[in-house]
Amino acid sequence: MAEDGERISVPGLMKATGLSRGFFYKNPEVRSEIDRAMEQQAGTADPRRSILDKAMDGRIELLQQQLAKLRQENELLQKENQKLKKALGRHDRNVIRNL
Repeated sequence: MAEDGERISVPGLMKATGLSRGFFYKNPEVRSEIDRAMEQQAGTADPRRSILDKAMDGRIELLQQQLAKLRQENELLQKENQKLKKALGRHDRNVIRNL
């Protein structure tokens, strides 16, 4: 299984060998070999994970671009809001003077 790039697991071994679950769990020699193989495999990268990582990296980049665009838009809207507040304040003062 390890040579083929498959994850080592008791269900996978059961399927590949036709042996029972108890054989793998109750036999101390077999169990220690399975544990050793699983530990070695834990350090290796899962090929599916690298594909998912690449997809997520692309998604993160897209979201960062959207975030930058929205921040820029927000900044422009805040500036426009300040201008409108000032214009409204001037308009209110002119209305009061005309009374």
